[in-house]
Amino acid sequence: MSIRLSNVSKFYGNQEVLHNVSFEVHPGEIAAFLGPNGAGKSTCMRIITGWLIDFKGTVSVCGNDITRDSIAAKRCIGYLPENNPLYPEMYVREYLEYVGQIYRVANLHGLVDEMIERVKLEEVCGKTIGTLSKGFRQRVGLAQALIHNPEVLILDEPSSGLDPNQLTEIHSLIRELGKEKTILFSSHSLQEVSDLCQHAIIIHKGNIVADAPISELTKEESLEDIFKRLTK
Repeated sequence: MSIRLSNVSKFYGNQEVLHNVSFEVHPGEIAAFLGPNGAGKSTCMRIITGWLIDFKGTVSVCGNDITRDSIAAKRCIGYLPENNPLYPEMYVREYLEYVGQIYRVANLHGLVDEMIERVKLEEVCGKTIGTLSKGFRQRVGLAQALIHNPEVLILDEPSSGLDPNQLTEIHSLIRELGKEKTILFSSHSLQEVSDLCQHAIIIHKGNIVADAPISELTKEESLEDIFKRLTK
């Protein structure tokens, strides 16, 4: 199993933001993580990636427990957070080389060239990140998430703020990546989910309220109607 959560709960003070969350994402699957704002999506993703360690329950990535074998688990993960934290003063190529050095990847310069070509950064690779459009910054974020060739990608709102052309390009890349990697990503666009994903996990007020293949969920009603009904 690429991602497995079992009875995960998280408290901030006395407030429980995740309650006994359990789900699995299988190898080679593109799974959508859906829910209203404040439902617990980003908190859950931060736990999966090892950013948050104070939680109850168990989480494993590619068979590695995120608490007991955190280094091994994190080697399997590429993560694009919602706010996409980058170094605006660094050049695109410089930044990707810096991230690659952190992961100690082999053939670094060749790999950076490959990432630049794969996510279509050729025209901006000599520019500083702070001068780039939102779309190009998202591509830089994807490139850094891919630089160490992880088995699992965690993408938190990867298409947020993109124009229609940029959306098409990002969707195409996600489809391509889904052929070889396990992808869990959050989105507020149900159309995007229907177009890209095989599996949907819906969370509401810290509880999983749906977890099934989209083809099964939508046999009798649309994904939009299901989402509205389950997140009232």
